[in-house]
Amino acid sequence: MDHRLFGRTGVKVSPICLGGMMFGLWGDNGYEESSKLIQRAIDAGVNFIDTADVYSYGESEELIGRFLSENGLRDQVVLATKVHGPMGEGPNQGGNSRRWIMQEVDNSLRRLRTDWIDLYQIHRPDPAVDIDETLGALTDLVQAGKVRYIGSSTFPAHQVVEAQWVAERRNRERFVAEQPPYSILARGVEADLLPTCQKYGLGVLAWSPLAGGWLTGRYREGTELPRSRRAALLPERYDMELAENRRKLAATEQLARLAEESGLSLVEMALAFVLRHPGVTSAIIGPRTMEHLESQLTAADVRLSGDVLDRIDQIVPPGVNLNPADAGWRPPALVDASLRRRP
Repeated sequence: MDHRLFGRTGVKVSPICLGGMMFGLWGDNGYEESSKLIQRAIDAGVNFIDTADVYSYGESEELIGRFLSENGLRDQVVLATKVHGPMGEGPNQGGNSRRWIMQEVDNSLRRLRTDWIDLYQIHRPDPAVDIDETLGALTDLVQAGKVRYIGSSTFPAHQVVEAQWVAERRNRERFVAEQPPYSILARGVEADLLPTCQKYGLGVLAWSPLAGGWLTGRYREGTELPRSRRAALLPERYDMELAENRRKLAATEQLARLAEESGLSLVEMALAFVLRHPGVTSAIIGPRTMEHLESQLTAADVRLSGDVLDRIDQIVPPGVNLNPADAGWRPPALVDASLRRRP
């Protein structure tokens, strides 16, 4: 597996990044199952692992940290994790404040059994916190040697730019990476976010390149649709009563046929599509089983022809999210009506 430069850091990472969301309770995977997946990915050339504190409430970090420590593999892996989501019931057990970041990084280091985190990412924007406060805390962590690089996840383009400007004006460490949702079914980031990342030289880790399971081949017209914990938790992305999801199913059927005509699996075509974008460094895969992993590793060697890419553009136009809920984050002004209405 070839490796790519990660933005302007000089670090080289695999185009496939192993995501840890399915390690632990959320994926019903314990240490033995998770270890096999991590080892197989490393054997295939993957040197990039991404997780988050909230995945299985810290268990994902614990499983990854234990495996890397017990097998002496920490130095071989570029290890990324994230902070922001709630990790307790208290009012200060989450978010992007200095108080929480300085506390939670030590918890992540303990769970990961490491002295440093290669890439520490802010999992979502926090409208209640000045970005300068967040960058100030992250800068101190870099200077303390606890973190090598910092990044954001699911930030809109204007906030990516704001963070870059604040870092320059205030002499802070700057985000070197962004982790956006990107798949054939959710192409909204092509319009603004990905070009912005390219302009500022950011590495890009695309999350959900298989559209939350829609592009695995399990969602086909005329068949019983799969049931999953994820579908139960996120009905707006899976409920077939919604027109947006019916559009996704129709597009998925066309994409599956295109993949078959091209001699590819839908998984291979979907991942290869994401990796073909010049602004994308790596695609994050989140396998729950060895079968899932094996079906995804081969995509790193697939190169889609211009004809196939043109057909994909016809099925899902560039820059379009078939379901806006797949953007992963909604601006506060669209959620809170009081932000749109004068009192």
